Amino acid sequence: MIWNDYKAQIQHIEIKQLTSQNIQLSILREDLIHPEISGNKFRKLKYNFLEAQKLGFKKLLTFGGAFSNHIAATAAAGKIYHFKTIGIIRGEELIHKIDENPTLRFAQQCGMELHFISRETYRKKDDLNFLTDLNTKYPDTYVIPEGGTNDFAIKGCKEILYDDCFNYDFIVSAIGTGGTIAGLIESAQPHQRILGFPSLKGDFIQNEVEKLTEKTNFTIFNEYHFGGYGKVSDELITFVNDFKRINQIQLDPIYTGKMVFGIFQLIKNHYFSDNSKILLVHTGGLQGIEGMNKHLKKKNKNIIE
Repeated sequence: MIWNDYKAQIQHIEIKQLTSQNIQLSILREDLIHPEISGNKFRKLKYNFLEAQKLGFKKLLTFGGAFSNHIAATAAAGKIYHFKTIGIIRGEELIHKIDENPTLRFAQQCGMELHFISRETYRKKDDLNFLTDLNTKYPDTYVIPEGGTNDFAIKGCKEILYDDCFNYDFIVSAIGTGGTIAGLIESAQPHQRILGFPSLKGDFIQNEVEKLTEKTNFTIFNEYHFGGYGKVSDELITFVNDFKRINQIQLDPIYTGKMVFGIFQLIKNHYFSDNSKILLVHTGGLQGIEGMNKHLKKKNKNIIE
């Protein structure tokens, strides 16, 4: 595998059951780029890895939670490109649960060294003193922020859109740390508007995105997070399962499921004018489904099929 300039295929989504308006809905299958480094994680890691190689680093360090797509993808890419990888993981209690956690187990199998810290300490991950201590403990190590979002990540995410994508009026993305939508905002054409659906609860996302781009061609919808990061409901799980059955496309419940649910609600509520063309960006994240299903089974809830 090399860091190719991938152009993801565009797939049509049938929405006659939603609206009588003449609206075209399609999905950009970024999830098909690679089985382990898919979607926006491929885009975010590409230039970070190339920069680390150029600077001569042999070790990479990054941050994430128990079911982090970013941790899994970084570990997989590290194995492929022969980097030693270190994951700073939120939650000290997880040190005894690696075998029970499919994401952490996969990362460890890829060779990632896992270092567990308390949630209180994890909140300091961007503090200068914390980073200085990490640099002392792990010298000569290239550090990638949580979620992978930095200037190199945005550069990679600017490559998501290509000529066929510019035929659409709206480009739609889930939002985690903001790097993906920032890249889309930067690369969109003047006639296009970017719509973002945060997976986290809170209005702070607007400010986070504004820090990453000077453009204003975007709208953020904060009402489809289902309670916050990692939170789901029976309604959302049913929606994800129905979408897969009808369209043969797997969504994840943390990011893309919430995004597509939100877009369906906007279409039902006549947010879009007739003849609108909407392109959803499938940012991957499917590795987290196994962990979510384990959590749902413990609560005797419906699982993702």
